[in-house]
Amino acid sequence: MTFSGPRPRPSDQTTEFWAATAEGQLLIQRCDRCQEAIFYPRVNCTHCGATELSNEAASGRGTVYTYTVARRPTHRAFADAGPYVIAIVELEEGPHLTTNIVGCDPEEVAIGMPVELSFTPAIDGIALAQFRPATAHP
Repeated sequence: MTFSGPRPRPSDQTTEFWAATAEGQLLIQRCDRCQEAIFYPRVNCTHCGATELSNEAASGRGTVYTYTVARRPTHRAFADAGPYVIAIVELEEGPHLTTNIVGCDPEEVAIGMPVELSFTPAIDGIALAQFRPATAHP
C-alpha cells in the first residue's frame, strides 16, 4: 500500500530524517552535550539549548502514551479511511512521536500498549513512520 494523502515537505533541517524513513529507518537526535534524545529534528537541544546534535537510529519500539480514534476524516484525503488511530507513542529512547497505530482494530488500542515501527511508503519517496502492535517487546 502506498500513502497518497498529505505529506510533509522536507526542509533543510529534516531532509536527512525523511531520507532515512525512505530507507526504513527512524532517526532521532541525541544532544552531544547532555545526551538527551530529541524528536523531531531541530537546531537546538530542547533540554540544554546546545547546538551539537547527532542523528541516531531509533530502536523502533515504544508504547502508546495516549491516543484518539478519528471517526470522521481529519482531512479530505482521509474521507474513505474509516476510523483510524492518531496516537502519541513514547519511543524506547524517551521522545514522544505523533503517529498512527495500524495493523489492528482501533478498539484494540490501549494506553501502555507495546508497539513497533512500521513504514508506509508515499508516492514521492517519503515514507511515513507508523506503529503497529508489537509481536515481541522486551
